[in-house]
Amino acid sequence: MKNYSVLFVCLGNICRSPTAHGVFRHMLAGHGLSDAVSVDSAGTSNYHPNSPPDARSQAHAAKRGYDLSDLRARQIQAADFETFDLILVMDWDNLTQVKQTCPPRHQHKVRRLSEFSLQFDSPVVADPYFGGVEGFERVLDLVEDASEGLLRHVRAQVT
Repeated sequence: MKNYSVLFVCLGNICRSPTAHGVFRHMLAGHGLSDAVSVDSAGTSNYHPNSPPDARSQAHAAKRGYDLSDLRARQIQAADFETFDLILVMDWDNLTQVKQTCPPRHQHKVRRLSEFSLQFDSPVVADPYFGGVEGFERVLDLVEDASEGLLRHVRAQVT
């Protein structure tokens, strides 16, 4: 198997992208693909450098069996465009910001995570930060669904 790498991106890298990072990492492990696929997450802003994921994100993820505790926030860097095979953003603002900084030769790598959804018809994974419990549960629902589709895509790339 060849190596493949995925970067998840949201605004601050404390809610949506670390949730996607943790969920997809868990799925890869469950399918024996951890050695073939690397996963990371970043934010378009540097609001929370080196901070753990939001406590609410961690709590909701833990209820579904995902551990996000080892993840730390960071801002997307120029080197990420070279390093990662796929850069998946959570919403339209993230898409615009990432595309503005992405070199033309790597634009094809930048996509929305929701493009991989199998069941939900949501164009974005909305930011739950200022909302209630339902927002964090919705993020998990959307991320789990899109991660299933992403797993199919990635499996085709590495086998």
